[in-house]
Amino acid sequence: MLEASHHYFHKAATVLDLSDKLRDILLTPRRVVKVEIVTETDDGKLLKHLGFRVQHNAARGPMKGGLRYHPTVDEDHATALANLMTWKTAVVDIPYGGAKGGINVDPTKLTDNELQSVTREFVTRIKEVIGPMQDIPAPDVNTNAKIMGWIMDEYSRHYGFSPAVVTGKPLQLFGSPGREEATGRGVMYTLEEALKDQGKTLEGQRVAVQGFGNVGSNAARLIGEQGARIVAVADHIGGVSNKDGLDILALIEYVRDKRTVDGFSGGDAFEKDEIIAWDADVLIPAAIEDVIHKHNAGTVRANIIVEGANGPTTPEADEILVQRGVTVIPDILANAGGVTVSYFEWAQNVQHYRWELERVNDELSKIMRRSYAAVCDVAQQKKVDLRTAAFVLAIHRVGEAALARRYTREEIRF
Repeated sequence: MLEASHHYFHKAATVLDLSDKLRDILLTPRRVVKVEIVTETDDGKLLKHLGFRVQHNAARGPMKGGLRYHPTVDEDHATALANLMTWKTAVVDIPYGGAKGGINVDPTKLTDNELQSVTREFVTRIKEVIGPMQDIPAPDVNTNAKIMGWIMDEYSRHYGFSPAVVTGKPLQLFGSPGREEATGRGVMYTLEEALKDQGKTLEGQRVAVQGFGNVGSNAARLIGEQGARIVAVADHIGGVSNKDGLDILALIEYVRDKRTVDGFSGGDAFEKDEIIAWDADVLIPAAIEDVIHKHNAGTVRANIIVEGANGPTTPEADEILVQRGVTVIPDILANAGGVTVSYFEWAQNVQHYRWELERVNDELSKIMRRSYAAVCDVAQQKKVDLRTAAFVLAIHRVGEAALARRYTREEIRF
């Protein structure tokens, strides 16, 4: 994934004619933290995990990014995702830089008490390098509001009451209304704008969703409420389809109980990998990285892809899709709704004031739609695809901030 993120960066940097020195400055992480986490199981056995926090860039503000709990978490993976967070926050023009991290743990194999111990020990190990004005973690893969609450509590034990140290918290711990569905809602807003450019609305659109976690389920529900038909959904186990549209609320309830869409009685079963080539107007990859690659990009039948996941499309696949004329709304724009509402939550915590849900959604709509328009403007001016345009816009904003802070234009050309 790191190679892919650097590929997209250099493609945009070439459009901007960036100097090698500025490319190096913008790509190099500010800090990489790796810590050992030793805790005990409920029956007294030792557990050992590794925790990571990569802080990529702080030119535009404190660093922001999720924490994921997964056995595959490592330094390279965290670095790639931190890199993308820098560009994502810049695309939507919120005052943050990028960071990312997590623990190489499978939370399904730990009890709630064991997972809490691992989380609190991780916070103890990294507490000096995170903070409300330094680096603000958030939920990611296999983490949630409950875990964010543990992080806030542990950090506050060391530094006093600090709700702004982390976002995505429970409402009773000063989380923001609308945060849980924010990424899916942002996917809907950018899709609406792309359809508007084609003279269409969500009404009657056939949508296929790959991944049915937080992002996929909320995107499907919200888009379906606007009149689209969710004709197929797949996850890591299987898929279910209905040409007349799936009952998404019933599917959400089923998944809450069964942990998979497989076996849902409201549609026909299919093999999970078939979702990429589904006969639909819109495809939303909302799960993991690299699901659209050079071997299946040519089979995509949707004319719009909205990347709800981080890095779901490989560079080789991206080139194929561009050549075929498929509109791809890139991850650093399409799924930025989560970090945007995290920004709202942080702002509320800093001000010790809570917004109403209506205001949160209204402000999110403004930012996502404005950001989509800005990316389209760059695409038209530079005659590039939307992904390259998003990176051009983000790199330009970060580069200008870096120059204004520390460098002169005589030292670095931008």
